[in-house]
Amino acid sequence: MTREPNDVDAAVTWGLLAAWALHDTEEVVMVPHWVRTQVPELRKRFPRVPEAVWRRLESVDTREFTTAVAAMAVVLAAACADGQRTGGRSAVYQTALNAFGLHGLVHLAQAAVMRGYTPGSATTPIVVLPFTVWARGRLRRSGVLRPTRARDLAEGLAFAAAAAIATHAVAQGVLRRR
Repeated sequence: MTREPNDVDAAVTWGLLAAWALHDTEEVVMVPHWVRTQVPELRKRFPRVPEAVWRRLESVDTREFTTAVAAMAVVLAAACADGQRTGGRSAVYQTALNAFGLHGLVHLAQAAVMRGYTPGSATTPIVVLPFTVWARGRLRRSGVLRPTRARDLAEGLAFAAAAAIATHAVAQGVLRRR
């Protein structure tokens, strides 16, 4: 596909994968320790949360988590490739970009509720949000950013949630076969 003058460059499309990799490196490094040390305190602070939620959180081991992250890399790489192929116009790419930014806001909300650090909250203000704002600005200046409606925000959150659930299911399946 030949590039049109208003297409965005690879820094915008593939940059999403790079920013995500930096962010998820923090999560891969921090989640196992954080879960071990924080879940007992969380159980006390949030007694209305069903016990099944705590057991599921505690049952995610490092292998499952890193396998799920690897599966998510495949999902994001596909979205970024589609973004590059379409010069940033891809609805899939733009939804993934929105999901990434919204995912960062969720991390900040989690940290606020916890009144402290949660995995992902350190790279959100220095990687996730700045990249999302920059990339959306580049898409806007190139004339390819779709108008953002409330529905798009819901789709972004749904994309992030569905991708997280699906990649953990894939990870469980892969590890069960071993």
